[in-house]
Amino acid sequence: MLRPSLVHQLLRRSLIKQTLCLSRTTNNKAATTKVDKNILSQPPPLEEENLPWYEADQFYPVRIGEILDSRYKVVGKLGYSGYAAVKVCTRERIGQSESAGAPGIVVQRELQFYEHVSGLKSKHIGQAYIRGLLETFELESPAGDGGQHLCLVHPPMHMTIRELQFLNPSQRLNEQLLKWTLFNVLSALSFLHDEAGVVHADINPSNIMFTIADESILSDFEKAEIEQPSQRKVVSEGRTIYASRKLGLPKDALWGQPVLCDFGQALIGDSHRGLIQPELYRAPEVLFNMEWRSSVDIWNVAVLIWDLFENRHLFHALDENDEVSATYHVAEMVGYLGIPPLEYLQRSEVTKNVFDEQGRWKRAGGVDVPLLSLEEAEEVLDGDNKEQFLSFCAPFCIGDNAFDLDPDFLDVGGEQSRNPPASYDKYRTT
Repeated sequence: MLRPSLVHQLLRRSLIKQTLCLSRTTNNKAATTKVDKNILSQPPPLEEENLPWYEADQFYPVRIGEILDSRYKVVGKLGYSGYAAVKVCTRERIGQSESAGAPGIVVQRELQFYEHVSGLKSKHIGQAYIRGLLETFELESPAGDGGQHLCLVHPPMHMTIRELQFLNPSQRLNEQLLKWTLFNVLSALSFLHDEAGVVHADINPSNIMFTIADESILSDFEKAEIEQPSQRKVVSEGRTIYASRKLGLPKDALWGQPVLCDFGQALIGDSHRGLIQPELYRAPEVLFNMEWRSSVDIWNVAVLIWDLFENRHLFHALDENDEVSATYHVAEMVGYLGIPPLEYLQRSEVTKNVFDEQGRWKRAGGVDVPLLSLEEAEEVLDGDNKEQFLSFCAPFCIGDNAFDLDPDFLDVGGEQSRNPPASYDKYRTT
């Protein structure tokens, strides 16, 4: 088993993923930078060190200026997160580099996914909205234990849809940006579900990212690191923690396309069982430990719409002590959608915890079904626009096919949904 090390990674879930920028190089001699004044003396925990699960010796100690695989020169750190995708910049390429580790199965599963879809020879339009894989390589463990760290290199990525959302003063996407994003994501899912037989299983705002259309932001990033090196903390002779530096905004509104990323949780096949998805995005089949299919991804999209467009969660899943509660989560689902059919409840023994034999709510633990409605939850639109929006969302929430949605709202097949706005500023919300 390989140790969980990183070539610059941000952790995924129980691990940390740290993002570094690389430049492609044929020179095996690492570059040096002016860093002395930026080295912290007796500093407090820096960035990923603040995460409770972080263990330094579990990760590959990437250094700015280091050459990886005799081709990639590290030029800076983009960031870190418990969920965000890993990005690695190069002069010729920018992508993600992930190494096998704990859980090594995550990286192996992502590689398995790419090997699977690459053999399909499909012409489906949805392939264009899935982040591709450029190549893989391995690094030897610096621990000298003979371990190899598998690294995946992906195409250029900029910010997540969540980061773009928070650029708006209202901290939500406007209707045009939402339609554009949904068109791409639903096209990607149509390919995954209908042709590839794949369930993504982890759709959330951090796993939708923008490609890079304005490559000058990469050279600007590298120049900034050279002229003003990032603050850093020397932990030991072989390990340094760096402060993050963000990529700049594209010039002349040259935004890339929103694409679906992060297939480390993806599963191949029609039917599965087990715990998946972020807590607030979990489909009822997952909560009830039922057999689930690709429709769980569609449920994710429904909840995602509320996060992006309303800037609020559709579900909260918290009890009176603000503790996560599956019972409260199900109660909210019933509040919005009503009692599920009895034949649905009979698919799992777990449903007996909250429903009786006739399918009635049991008030387990004294939990009542709240009075909720999608109409009241939607607070941005009014009139015909609101009616059209809810008509569009309804099939998601009742488990229908998401690709038979109201075309008038999404403008499916129209140029409006496929292309980015001519000017992002034009579509800012207030």
